[in-house]
Amino acid sequence: MERGFLKRIRWTIFAAGVLVVMLGAYPNSAFAQLGAAPSNIVIDEGTGAVLSADHPDELRFPASLTKLMTLYLTFKALQDHQITLNQLVPVSAHAASMEPVKLWLTPRTRITVQQCILGMITLSANDAAAAMGEFLGGTEPRFARMMTRQARALGMTRTVFRNASGLPNPDQVTTARDIAILARALIRKFPGDYHYFNVRSFVFLGHTVFGHDPLLGRYPGADGMKTGYTSAAGFNMVTSAVHNGKRLIGVVLGAPSDPVRDIKMVALLNSGFGTANPIIQDDTGVHPTLISTASAAEAPASVQPSIKEPRSEPPVGYAVQVGSFSSWSSALHAVRRTVATVGGVAHVRRFTHRGKPVWQARVISLTRSDAERTCPDRLRKSGKCFIIAPPEGRERVAGR
Repeated sequence: MERGFLKRIRWTIFAAGVLVVMLGAYPNSAFAQLGAAPSNIVIDEGTGAVLSADHPDELRFPASLTKLMTLYLTFKALQDHQITLNQLVPVSAHAASMEPVKLWLTPRTRITVQQCILGMITLSANDAAAAMGEFLGGTEPRFARMMTRQARALGMTRTVFRNASGLPNPDQVTTARDIAILARALIRKFPGDYHYFNVRSFVFLGHTVFGHDPLLGRYPGADGMKTGYTSAAGFNMVTSAVHNGKRLIGVVLGAPSDPVRDIKMVALLNSGFGTANPIIQDDTGVHPTLISTASAAEAPASVQPSIKEPRSEPPVGYAVQVGSFSSWSSALHAVRRTVATVGGVAHVRRFTHRGKPVWQARVISLTRSDAERTCPDRLRKSGKCFIIAPPEGRERVAGR
């Protein structure tokens, strides 16, 4: 019996050794992320010089920063006159099946190239990214290979792409340095398209879709780029900002929360610019909770929707009103996290109550089950939120 026990001990030690060797042989696996410290880098966009860096070459999951490469290849196709902004992109069942966040596209419909661009940049729509990937590459896996080849051509030596959106894949990895290289290439190679990264909202199917970038309008000089999150990746961000004619690009990967990521980015940019300018706070000074009524000054005109798409009949579906607010920005904050969790489309409507402007914050284009999950019975009874049924009781199940 003692001999059998010793054999089991030896086999356990041998198996553990094999596992260690395997993990070392496959640095692109999910295990490369375990225990990884957050990564960051700041570069001078003009020269490419690295101003500061912390773990810039550590492998991390890119999450929705993946869409920066999807956008790069989209802008490249536009620049090469292979496609046009008004060209229609077919939506396949595969693209429509992408997990939220998304525009809730339906199979066998079409969306313009420009709508795909705006959907990817503002809402970080996964279905728009998959549709564009299939449009440019034939299939999403083939497009992912195109993405990886382009990454190598740009000098992104440690990046591998497996899809167009950034949805979880253990083999899809990058580094802070590689993302900075990609962001700089986007700015320098497509100056005529960079303005899209500064768009904070756009109208899609008659409804306003709002963006996720928390530094636009809050950090002086910030004019784009992109955020991303998955549970494995953590909270990621790329920001470009200009002070006194000098443009910096900052990258933060793997932060443990939204606030930590935002504060770190501000500190990195301030250090790079040699300033102590604080971040510009929200009107209320805090992020409002989901079900609340905020009291704040009206948001400045500069943060109102800046690009309008042709209006059409709004999508039929359930809606949830999550609150009434005295500022556009507070209403936006109240709905965007809900959209990221349950899907649908953020919709902020302005009206006048007793002579004063009020913004209603709603999540629209929901199924009945999602609406009831977003606004459970106990909250409806207390009057803190309510469900709005579609016309004539019809329900639209979008993209599921």
